[in-house]
Amino acid sequence: MDQRANEMQSKRSRKKTASGTPFRLLLWTALAGLIFGITGFGAPLEDALRVGRNSLHPHAASGDIVLVAVDDRSLLEVGNWPWPRQQHAKMVGRLTEMGARRIFYHANFSFKTDPANDNQFEAAIARSGKVTLPAQFLVGSLKGEESALRPLPQFRKHVDVATVSLYYNYQTAVWAVPFAWMVDGKSVPSFSSKLAGVTGKPGQSFRVDYSLDPKTIPTYAAADVLSGRVPAGKLAGKDIVIGTTSGDLGDQYYIPGRGRMGGVYVHLIGAETLKSGIPADLGWIFPFLLGLAGVALGSLRRRVAQQNAIFATATLALLVVPYFLEAQHVFVDIMPGLFVVACVAASMWWKRFRLSGMVNAVSGLPNLNALRADRAARDHPLIVTRVHNYAEIASTLPPEDERRFVEQIVNRLSVGASARTLYQGDEGIFAWFADSDASMGDHLEALHSLFRNPAKLGRVAIDLSVSFGVEFVPGRSLANRIGSALVAADEAAAEGLKWKRYDPEKLKDVSWKLSLLSQLDDAIESGEVWVAYQPKLDLNSQEICGAEALARWTHPEKGPISPSEFIAAAEQHDRIEKLTYFILDQAIAAAATANGRGIPFAVAVNLSARLLVNRHFPERVADLLHQHGLAANRLTLELTETAALAGTGADLAVLVRLRDLGVKISIDDYGTGLSTLDYLKKIPASEIKIDQSFVKAIRDNRSDWLMVQSTIALAHSLGQTVVAEGVEDRLTLDALATMKCDVAQGFVIGRPTSFRSLMKRILSDKKRAVA
Repeated sequence: MDQRANEMQSKRSRKKTASGTPFRLLLWTALAGLIFGITGFGAPLEDALRVGRNSLHPHAASGDIVLVAVDDRSLLEVGNWPWPRQQHAKMVGRLTEMGARRIFYHANFSFKTDPANDNQFEAAIARSGKVTLPAQFLVGSLKGEESALRPLPQFRKHVDVATVSLYYNYQTAVWAVPFAWMVDGKSVPSFSSKLAGVTGKPGQSFRVDYSLDPKTIPTYAAADVLSGRVPAGKLAGKDIVIGTTSGDLGDQYYIPGRGRMGGVYVHLIGAETLKSGIPADLGWIFPFLLGLAGVALGSLRRRVAQQNAIFATATLALLVVPYFLEAQHVFVDIMPGLFVVACVAASMWWKRFRLSGMVNAVSGLPNLNALRADRAARDHPLIVTRVHNYAEIASTLPPEDERRFVEQIVNRLSVGASARTLYQGDEGIFAWFADSDASMGDHLEALHSLFRNPAKLGRVAIDLSVSFGVEFVPGRSLANRIGSALVAADEAAAEGLKWKRYDPEKLKDVSWKLSLLSQLDDAIESGEVWVAYQPKLDLNSQEICGAEALARWTHPEKGPISPSEFIAAAEQHDRIEKLTYFILDQAIAAAATANGRGIPFAVAVNLSARLLVNRHFPERVADLLHQHGLAANRLTLELTETAALAGTGADLAVLVRLRDLGVKISIDDYGTGLSTLDYLKKIPASEIKIDQSFVKAIRDNRSDWLMVQSTIALAHSLGQTVVAEGVEDRLTLDALATMKCDVAQGFVIGRPTSFRSLMKRILSDKKRAVA
C-alpha cells in the first residue's frame, strides 16, 4: 500500500470514530433552542446579564417627577401608618399651594375611616383638582373571581384613577409594566403611563429601563413637606408622587441591580423609562436566529480556527449588541441564541477532543482508545503486533521520519488485507480485528517473514524485531482483550516464537495472583498460615541447638502455597510487615516454651530489608521478647547479604539498636553478594550464614571448598559464628565439622516441621544420649 492509500485509510478511520453530521446537530440544537426560548428557561441568567449591562450605562432621572417619601423618619414624626386622612388632606393642600403640577398617591383609599377625616380629605382633593388615586387589580380572590380595589366613590368623583398593579417574578422583580388595566370594563392607565403621559392598550406592557439610578429621583420626606421645611420652589411645576418607602410597611419589590425598595419606585422608574421614549421589545426570536446562523456558518467550516472565530464572534455579538440597543430603549432576550451557540460549539469541541484522543498524533491512525470504542468488531479475533525495538528506533528519529517509519510498518501489516483498519498504540503496538480464525497462523507467519527485511529511511537500514499475539475470548471487555493479546505477543518473543495465542486458562491464575495479598491477610487471621521449624545442629556438641522459623501457607482449596510465591509478592507490594510480625510472635513464643522446659533453644527469623526503615521495629521486637519471656540472645534475625549491602545509614542504625538489645544479627545467603572486609566490619552482625549453593559444591569443586573454608576463618577472626545451610548428606556435614564450621542446617539434619514434632525429636535425642 503506497503513501496515498495509507492516508486514505487514516481518513476512513477518522470518519469511523466520528458520529453524526453537522446538519443533524443543527436540527436538534435548533429544536432545543426553540423550546428553551418558548419556556423562558433561561430567564434567571437573562436577568443577570441585563443587570450587568445596566450597570455599564447608568443614567439619571429627568427631575420632572418628585417623590414624597413616607420613610422611617416621617413615621416617627407624624405617627404610625396609615395616617389619619386629615394628614393627607393637609399634604394635598400644601402641595397644591406649593405649585405642584399633579399629585399622585401611591396609597390605598378604598376603605372608609372616620367620616370627619374622610370629609376633610374629600374637600382637599376637590379644591386641588390635581390628584390621582390608585386602583389595584387583584387576581384570584378567595372565590376565584377577579376584582379591583378602587378609591371610595366620594373620592373618585374628584380625582383621576390609575392602577398600581404589577406582575412580578420569583424575586419579586418587575421587568415589564402594563400600559393599562381593564377595571369595570374601562381602560385605566398605570401609574407609570399616566405620569409619563403615554397611553397604551390594556394587556400591553413595556420593558422597564433599570439602568436609571433611583437615587437621582428628587426625594423629600413626607414629614418635611407637612411641616413646611421644603421650599416651595423645589416642588413647583413638578409631578409629585407620595408613597411608602419604609421597609416596615411592606410593599417591597426587588429593583434589579439595587436590591429591595418600595413598590413606588417601580412606577417612578417605569415613568422615567416612558418619558425617554416608548421601549421597543424585539423578544428572543431575532437573537435566536442570529445565533443559529452563526453556528450554521461555523459548523460548515473545516478549519478549526475558522470555526472558533465564528463561534466567538457570534457569542460576542449576542453579549455586546444588546448593550448598545438597550441604550436606545431597544430590548432583546439573548439566552436562546447563546444556548444554541454554546450547544453547537461545545458539541463540536467535544467531538474534536474525542477525535484527538482517538488518533495517533504521528501517523493519523486510530489509536487504542478508538479500538476500545469499536463495538461493531468486538467479537472478532484480535491481533496485536509489538515492534519490540520501536522506542529505541523512534527516539533517534525526527517526527517526519518517524511517520515514514510507521508507514512502512503499516504497509507490511496491510499485505493481503488492504481494507482492514489498523490501530496504533504507543511504543510500537499495532492491532486489528481479523475477519475469522481460519488460516490465521499461516497469515501471521507470512507477515512475520516480511519483517525480516529491514525498514529503510534514506540510506539507513533499520532492523525490526516483531512478534504477534492473538486473543479470542468472547464476552470480555476490549481493554482486557488488548492486555491479553499483548501478553501473548511478549511471551512469543520470550519463547522465540513468531506468534502466540493467549491461553484463557491463565485468567484463573491471574485472578488468584491479584487477590493473593488480600487472601494472605485473611489467612494469617484464620490460621491457614503457620510456622515450620528447620532444626540447626551444633557441630561441636552434635546436638540440636535451635531452628529457623519458616512461613508456610496451607490454602483450603489450593493446598500448600509456595513460600517463594506469597513472600515475594508481600515483599514487592510492601505487605511483608504483618507476616513478619506474625512469624516473630510465633517463633519467640516457641523458643520461650522450649527454654522453659530446660532445653537450650535459639530461633532464627528472616528479616525483610523493608522493616529496617521502621525506627519503631526494635521496640516492637523488645516488646515481643518481654511478652514471651525469651532472652534476646536466643533470637537471631537473618538479613540477606544483598539487602544488607543496599542498606543506608538509617538501616544500620536500626541493626545497631537490635544488636544492643542482645538480638543476634545474621547475614543470610553469604557469598551471593559483593561483601568486602570493610563492609563486614560495619555490619553489626554476629553470624554469617553461607549460601547453600557453595555448601553443596564443596565435595566436587575445590574452589568452593576453599571459599567456604576461608569464609569460616574470616568470620572467626571477626568474632562471628558461621552457619552452613543446604547440607544434604553426611559427608558434607563431616567436611564442615573439619573446617570448624559452628552450625549446620539442611535436610540431612532435618526438614522443616511443626514445633511439636521438633520438640518430640529433641526430647527423644536427649533420652537416647542419657541411655
